[in-house]
Amino acid sequence: MIDDDEDVLLAAKMLLKKQNHHVIIEKNPNKIPFLLNNDTYDVILLDMNFSKDITSGKEGFHWLGQILERDPNAVVILITAFGDVEMAVRALKQGATDFILKPWQNEKLVATISTAIRLKQSYNQVDKLKKAKEMLEEQISKPFSDIIGQSTAIKDVFAVIDKVAKTDANVLILGENGTGKELIARAIHQRSLRKDNSFVSVDMGAITETLFESELFGHKKGAFTDAREDRPGRFELASGGTLFLDEIGNLSMALQSKLLSALQSRQVTRVGSNQPVAVDIRLICATNMPLQKMVQEGTFRQDLLYRINTVEIQVPPLSDRVEDIPLLANHYLNYYAKKYHKLVTNIAPEAMDKLKRYAWPGNIRELQHSIERAVIMTDSATLQETDFILSRSLSSNPTNNTLNLDEVEKSAIAKALQMHNGNISKAAEELGLTRASLYRRMEKYGL
Repeated sequence: MIDDDEDVLLAAKMLLKKQNHHVIIEKNPNKIPFLLNNDTYDVILLDMNFSKDITSGKEGFHWLGQILERDPNAVVILITAFGDVEMAVRALKQGATDFILKPWQNEKLVATISTAIRLKQSYNQVDKLKKAKEMLEEQISKPFSDIIGQSTAIKDVFAVIDKVAKTDANVLILGENGTGKELIARAIHQRSLRKDNSFVSVDMGAITETLFESELFGHKKGAFTDAREDRPGRFELASGGTLFLDEIGNLSMALQSKLLSALQSRQVTRVGSNQPVAVDIRLICATNMPLQKMVQEGTFRQDLLYRINTVEIQVPPLSDRVEDIPLLANHYLNYYAKKYHKLVTNIAPEAMDKLKRYAWPGNIRELQHSIERAVIMTDSATLQETDFILSRSLSSNPTNNTLNLDEVEKSAIAKALQMHNGNISKAAEELGLTRASLYRRMEKYGL
């Protein structure tokens, strides 16, 4: 409430505190920009006449414009002792929510503020729904939303999903890159009691240290250079639904502490504000990193790990789901043939055998890209073996139980490369070789 009469401010504050309202009072209207930048307000009560001009209301209209410029959804009630119908109409046309005359009746003031608070809550809900709708439309536009597979390995994952989905337990999804961890998270959400609310996905590996709090907790307009409007963070957008934090193993220790604090308190505070906002989320996290080992090494907080992994789901690599490869390959074939307007309808048996023999270090994502490329490049209605350019080395079953030392060594190297997603240093360490020795053997075996 901004009014140059201190007695009016104190009287209003005492009255409204009895209604369980938290009231900030200010005599000097020049502090309005500071107050708006420092916090958010459900209702702003603004006097129309200050010391410079006691009757025209010009100062009130000026500050009304300043407030609405900073926050178009601000709920402003103008107050004056010299009001008339014309001034009231003008105030409403310029964006005021309501208009009260001094001296007011206490019941009238309380009722007007209560109505204004409900209006502000509806504005906030509309804003949240709008942002959630934009995010939902973005997610729906993604091509694949279902988990495809009939293998024993993926059925084991389905069984865990069915058990955990109806609860609100936090879930940690572990698996190599490209195995479909986000699809698992979406499946949990769709089978949960929160399915009618938002599923909000955040790639933690793509968020910089400086933007972490803004992205997750939101910010107020003017909190930093590019903060041109109030913006709810991902926690607020996911409230009532599910928050999916992908690549959580990439967070620094400092950011882990901030995340843990929000999870423990179930509150977030927007950047540029000191007013906490309660959030109600179901948390699902995912990573391809060994969090238990990171805890032992001191690079991941043990208390955060306990917080996020009430239930742990291990997603199998594609090499453990060979029987699912034909289903996935044909699914992507149909999708990309339609997308690129190509009359490609089949995959030749020899080509399918090649796909099943390959170890797929990039998992389902690599298979998807391989099918996409083949569909784009082919001139035939049937994809042939030659349409797929795959590494000769990474066969799922290269040795056929041979005891030939060269074949055994070649198989071991291929498995180490697969295990570490092609990372030469880690594969060499796994095999007990130097990088130079590993390179020589890879050249020898055409890997």
